Formats: sequence, C-alpha cells, structure tokens
Amino acid sequence: MTAQMVLTIGRDALTLLLMVAMPVLGVVMAVGLLVSIFQAVTQIHEATLAFVPKLVAAVVVFAVAGPWMLTTLVDYIRRTIESIPMALG
Repeated sequence: MTAQMVLTIGRDALTLLLMVAMPVLGVVMAVGLLVSIFQAVTQIHEATLAFVPKLVAAVVVFAVAGPWMLTTLVDYIRRTIESIPMALG
C-alpha cells in the first residue's frame, strides 16, 4: 500500500463525510437562524425554543435522507473493503 493510496482513501472518506453530513447541518443551521431571528424580533429568549425545532428538523432530515446516507456509506465501506486485496497484493 503506497502513500498515494492512503491519501486517496483519506480524501475520499473526508469528501463522503462532508457530503453525508451536509443535509443535516444545512437544515439545522437554517432552522437555528430562523429561530434566532424569531427570538430577536419577539424578545423571547427561551432555551428550549432554540433546541426543540433544531432537534425536530434533524429528525425529519434523517427520516427523509437517512436511506440515502446509509446507502452511500455502505457503498463506500464495501468498495474500501473490496479494494484491500488489490492494495496488499
């Protein structure tokens, strides 16, 4: 296994990590921004008002995009495990 192969596997893993995490992070960030604007406008500063909508949004995103995330991760792991004999030999 060469250094180039290790760097390629690491780069692919980080790219996949960003691609899989982006839907959840993007939606939670957008909901957090909307809740913050709502809190600033209404001057209601309740901690649960900031937490609960983000939690609900994350659960909804996982319910909608979860199968795609899981399929993508399983495909990457399968490809990585199948490439072990080629890397060693």
